[in-house]
Amino acid sequence: MIRILLASFVALAGALAPVSSQAADKLTVLLEWFVNPDHAPMVVAREQGLFAATGLDVELIPPSDPSAVPRLVSAGQADIGIHYQPNLYLDHEAGLPLVRFGTLVETPLNTVTVLADGPIKSLKDLKGKKVGFSVTGFEDAMLKRMLASEGLSNDDVELINVNFSLSPSLIGGKVDATLGGFRNFELTQMKLEGHQGRAFFPEEHGVPAYDELIFVTRRDLAEDGRLPRFLAAVEQASIFITNHPQEAWQLFIKAYPNLDDELNRTAFFDTLPRFAKRPAALDRMRYARFGAFMQEMGLIKTAPSPEDIAIEIH
Repeated sequence: MIRILLASFVALAGALAPVSSQAADKLTVLLEWFVNPDHAPMVVAREQGLFAATGLDVELIPPSDPSAVPRLVSAGQADIGIHYQPNLYLDHEAGLPLVRFGTLVETPLNTVTVLADGPIKSLKDLKGKKVGFSVTGFEDAMLKRMLASEGLSNDDVELINVNFSLSPSLIGGKVDATLGGFRNFELTQMKLEGHQGRAFFPEEHGVPAYDELIFVTRRDLAEDGRLPRFLAAVEQASIFITNHPQEAWQLFIKAYPNLDDELNRTAFFDTLPRFAKRPAALDRMRYARFGAFMQEMGLIKTAPSPEDIAIEIH
């Protein structure tokens, strides 16, 4: 065991050793949204020089169109994309050559949210109520399974497209609940506006646990030597954030001063326990279970094997 641990330490140290005699290898990462605390491990890795220590020059790029990220990565417009595990199954069935090679946020963030002081105390109380949503697809299936856990169906609620205005629609009384709000953002946003929220979590109501945010790349880059170096730096940053959260927050807002506000500060600390501490590790059974769920809910025709959509690099 000691020799195994020593070998692992030597391998990691080698991956993180400074590369001063060569020009840094460029690596582009296309984010799934604008920069926010969900991206903290990458920001901290960059600010601490951990990417540079592995010989990488990593550029974090917010997308002009978030829905285009998988297509752009598939087309070689970026080396890495930040993506959602549920969407990866849809992209695979659509023929995009994407594979997951790492995990960023290893728990679901999605919720069904209501006002804490409102009449809805359980999912059963949603019968006959209005539920606001922003996008269709996986979230519809998520709601269907969550309602089924309480003996209801989607026909028992009225779905209303609120065009990404989740919290304002709930606070303003236009809907009785929202679907798709992230537990590390929307709940805080509501609280700061004077309205306490109550969240129902999909993984506690029949939906298999999944990774909210993952790293994807093109399958033909699966053996690219930059990827394990990237994940080694992200892992070191994630552990640093866990051990030194306040220092990590200062590094984050140093890089993005415009995010130095109460919403982002609270979101940063709320997200800390959800970052993957072993981003390269792959739970094949978890991916198989979730693929079966996607097939059962009619989102995909056939559940792919974990090896078809996810790899574990070394």
